Amino acid sequence: MATYNKRGYKPAKEKEVTDVTEDISALEKNSATAGVFSTLDETASKTEDFVAKNQKIIIGVVAAIAVVLVGYLAYEKFVAAPKQEEAASEMFQAQQYFQQATTGVASDSLYKLSLKGAEGKFGFVDISDKYSGTDAGNLANYYAGIAYLNTGKFTEAIEYLGKFKSEDIVLNALAKGAIGDAYSQNKNPKEALEYYIKAAEVNKNDFTTPRFLLKAGKIALEIGNKEDALKYFNDIKDNFDSSPEASYVDVLIGLAQ
Repeated sequence: MATYNKRGYKPAKEKEVTDVTEDISALEKNSATAGVFSTLDETASKTEDFVAKNQKIIIGVVAAIAVVLVGYLAYEKFVAAPKQEEAASEMFQAQQYFQQATTGVASDSLYKLSLKGAEGKFGFVDISDKYSGTDAGNLANYYAGIAYLNTGKFTEAIEYLGKFKSEDIVLNALAKGAIGDAYSQNKNPKEALEYYIKAAEVNKNDFTTPRFLLKAGKIALEIGNKEDALKYFNDIKDNFDSSPEASYVDVLIGLAQ
């Protein structure tokens, strides 16, 4: 049987259908894009209105920030830096007395000179007070605390060492441990134990940690707390076996058992 097409009939081409789909998709995209731009325009308009209405406040805030920043930089350059240099210069002589005192020759008198000053220079006590807020003033607290500890002034030692702040893990541990020593010498074993533990926990290392664990263990034994004492001694034996403290900790473990 012969086939034929009706006159005037043309089948729809696949490409034409695809073109229509693409056109619809493009229209949708354009509509979405237009919506985004409309939203952006609206937001920008609101922002402009806010800035216009609050212009004086915004300028005032920016100006205030600028004044604070300039003031801070000026303070650092013209006040803080010269004050720090002056404090370091004042402390040099006190440090000399302190270092000489550590030799053990006329140590008490030298420690006192380092605390009170001499030869027209401040001692650590005055430096701590007059240059507080500087690195030198902060370090003077540490020196003063150790000097007081070595001259039997335990309350003063605790006061000055308590004011010392440092991010150096060794100095921080030594300062807390020295507070523990001051409490121990002043017959306050519970407070001493508290600071020995703090000193041991500042940072786990082979220098300060076994040193203060040993002191904590001895104080715990002294107050009859054998369980805690054994814990501190075993910590040294298990984790710091190469430290000097580990060489005779077995004897203390025997006493704590």
